Amino acid sequence: MPSTIHPSIMDFAPLIARQRQHFQTGVTRPLAYRQKQLQRLQTAIESRESTLLDALHADLRKSPREAYTSEIGFVLGESLHALKHLPSWMTPQRRHLPLLAWPGKACVTSEPFGVALIIGPWNYPFQLLLAPLIGAIAAGNCAILKPSEFAPLTAAVTAELVAGNFPPEYLTVVEGERPAAEALLHEKFDIIFFTGSTNVGRIVMTAAARHLTPVTLELGGKCPAIVCADASLDVTARRIAWGKFMNAGQTCVAPDFVLVDRHIQPQLVDALKKSVRDFYGDNPQQSPDFGRIVNRRHFDRLAGYVTGGNAGDLYVPPTILTDVSWDDPVMQEEIFGPILPVLAFENLDEALAKLRDQPVPLALYLFTNDQPTQQRVVAETRSGGVCINDTIVHMVGHDLPFGGLGESGMGRYHGKASFDCFSHPRSVVQRSTLFDPRFRYPPPKLSLARLRKLWPWLLR
Repeated sequence: MPSTIHPSIMDFAPLIARQRQHFQTGVTRPLAYRQKQLQRLQTAIESRESTLLDALHADLRKSPREAYTSEIGFVLGESLHALKHLPSWMTPQRRHLPLLAWPGKACVTSEPFGVALIIGPWNYPFQLLLAPLIGAIAAGNCAILKPSEFAPLTAAVTAELVAGNFPPEYLTVVEGERPAAEALLHEKFDIIFFTGSTNVGRIVMTAAARHLTPVTLELGGKCPAIVCADASLDVTARRIAWGKFMNAGQTCVAPDFVLVDRHIQPQLVDALKKSVRDFYGDNPQQSPDFGRIVNRRHFDRLAGYVTGGNAGDLYVPPTILTDVSWDDPVMQEEIFGPILPVLAFENLDEALAKLRDQPVPLALYLFTNDQPTQQRVVAETRSGGVCINDTIVHMVGHDLPFGGLGESGMGRYHGKASFDCFSHPRSVVQRSTLFDPRFRYPPPKLSLARLRKLWPWLLR
């Protein structure tokens, strides 16, 4: 039986029941089993690299280099890191017991949740589906994966990869459009991991609430880039342009807009334009390194902000907008495309006050070499993550948990955070029966006054 499900089959209860039964056998729990599955996944990805590169190019016009670094290589890096550190991650962590519980010992074990549902988006259709899966496998879970139908070729390759290497009672890919996702969300899972828009994240959380299922939501938002007057303009422009225009701007942590000190706004805009020319030439549509919008619906949405695109090619040019106000339509929602508004501020107080009025973004970028300013911005803003004097790179480190806050999401993953995301930290206390002080049992052996004095000592 293949481990990919046809979209016309909408009764997923038997599949979930088989996965839960498989999980309850305990086969997914041993370290050796988890390591074997991670190694198998890694080998399968490596053997299908060229097929995946072709699919990512067909779905989003990603260049081989960008597709490898941002998708395939990213996932392989996560897998290698998990394989290296999984023995230590699985080791129970000793904890101290208060005197009240002596003699005894305590530890915290990491228990798998059970059956996980992982719903991936279309903008990084391989990375954002498989990177969470590595955490689910490492933590000892079974999993059902729902790739985005908007990247159909990548979804098909992913389904074939999983079906050819794992039994369906362990890992299964469900292909299909929105009704398939809705049918899955109707069922009871032990944990749900969703990456996508804030609006759909609300739907996922509502569905999970029916079963009290824990959720991790990796969403998005309008990520600001603040550029102060002392910023190194050429480097700043390159790094903002790189973070913004990779994948044609369809990145959840891309700089959504720039807030720049008014005194350097013209110079920054010129440097941004130069960076775009350096990256993609005078005609980015002909550049092999500039991607395309995923579909016509998203193209039409972006065409409402700018002109000069090509609907037939799903091409929207890398665009820098000046003379933009906070009330303009382009500032009302996450752009998710190659359009970069640049707004000026008179002083940092003004910029920070304006950001405090906005929903919490997934990332915040700050460009300044002044350490007091860096400390102030970090202290006076809220975001899922912060990156100073660069963009995007804060999410690539294995030791840096990645996730959102508020409307940009909840929960963390990457590296050990992925293992923790799919694990329940279970406290285990083991008591001795050789010594059993009677003072805690009724009738009371201590007066309330005496108990008050002893209580802090007993809980040390």
